[in-house]
Amino acid sequence: MSLTPSPEASIGIFDSGFGGLSVMRAIRHVLPHENIIYFGDTARLPYGSKSPETIIRYSLESASFLIDQGIKILVVACNTVCAVALEQLQQTCPIPVVGVIQSGIEQVVKTSQTGCIAILGTRATIASGVYQQQIQARLPHADLSAISCPLFVPLVEEGYGEHPLTELVIQEYLHPLRLKAVDTVLLGCTHYPLMQAIIQKSLGAQVTLVDPAPACAEHVRLLLEKAELLNQQTTLPHYQFYVSDDPEKFRLLGKTFLNYPIEHVVLKPV
Repeated sequence: MSLTPSPEASIGIFDSGFGGLSVMRAIRHVLPHENIIYFGDTARLPYGSKSPETIIRYSLESASFLIDQGIKILVVACNTVCAVALEQLQQTCPIPVVGVIQSGIEQVVKTSQTGCIAILGTRATIASGVYQQQIQARLPHADLSAISCPLFVPLVEEGYGEHPLTELVIQEYLHPLRLKAVDTVLLGCTHYPLMQAIIQKSLGAQVTLVDPAPACAEHVRLLLEKAELLNQQTTLPHYQFYVSDDPEKFRLLGKTFLNYPIEHVVLKPV
């Protein structure tokens, strides 16, 4: 089954919580006239500690909800979902489905000069091995360090992205990298850019941090352009926000991720 949406239809974005707003911010920058519908499954985060079966079920439910809103493309702004469920979503959904992982891999391969690379992600993302396998396929001699950081998402979701407590947690997780000459670190979760300044401080200015969001946004633009689905209207775009829990918290904290005020958030129970 396939759909033929209009260029004025919205881009759909979903994530387990706030993190996908960093991807929405990049899409807004690249495609300032596009309407966007965002769904954050805040009642069931973090996804990174869930089983693959549960992540797939949650992802299919979220995708179905956004497709019912008439979106023209679905952006999976969650590395955990991309690592576990992207292929199933692409096979199931009647519209194009874009993830953030491939964009991150391409950027890392372009950026690293030495092949000494670290990947930071949720437990599920790291356990899937997707980043490790695909980077190794592109850079066979790469020296990869994959680090699971399960506390990062809860800290960011609670508004502690730049808190001294977060700095201590970052130092603990990244301690193994101090013994290696890592030149590139992939932020393998859309929440992590909110901790970028502290991560950079911990690793040093000589290390390049890669946020997949800008490359993902550019990929979305190219896909819409190829399909002749770019919104040609120049009126102010319409943004809609849905969450499965605590819309007021999402509205207040979400502007930090989006760098844009969020006026209204709709509760969509799951």
